[in-house]
Amino acid sequence: MKKTLNLLIVAFLFLFPLTGYSAEILQINTTNDIVIGDQNRELSLTLPCIEVKKDNERLAVEMLKKSFPRGSKIKIKPFGLDESILSAKIFRVDNKSEMTQILISSDLAKDKCTNS
Repeated sequence: MKKTLNLLIVAFLFLFPLTGYSAEILQINTTNDIVIGDQNRELSLTLPCIEVKKDNERLAVEMLKKSFPRGSKIKIKPFGLDESILSAKIFRVDNKSEMTQILISSDLAKDKCTNS
C-alpha cells in the first residue's frame, strides 16, 4: 500500500510538475531604468558597469527591447546599490544572453569596470 502511494505521488509530480515563477521584463525606459516584476511586486533596476553615450541611448533601448521584449523571463544577479537603486546584471532564462554584454558587444556602451 505504501509503495503504491509513493508511486502515485511520483507519477503525479511528473505528470503535473510544480510551476516555478521567474521575474520578467515589464518596461525598458532607459539603460538606467529597467522595470522587472513577478506575480506580486515590481522593481526598478539599472545596469552596472556600463556607460552609454547620450547619442546612443535611444538605439541602446531599442536593441534591449528587441532582445528582451516585454514578458521575457529573466534572472538577475545583483551587483550593488547605486544611489538607492539596485544595480544588477539581467540574463534571459531561455538563451542566457545578458544586457550589458549585448550593449558592449554592439559598441553602444563602454565597460566602466575593467581596467583597460
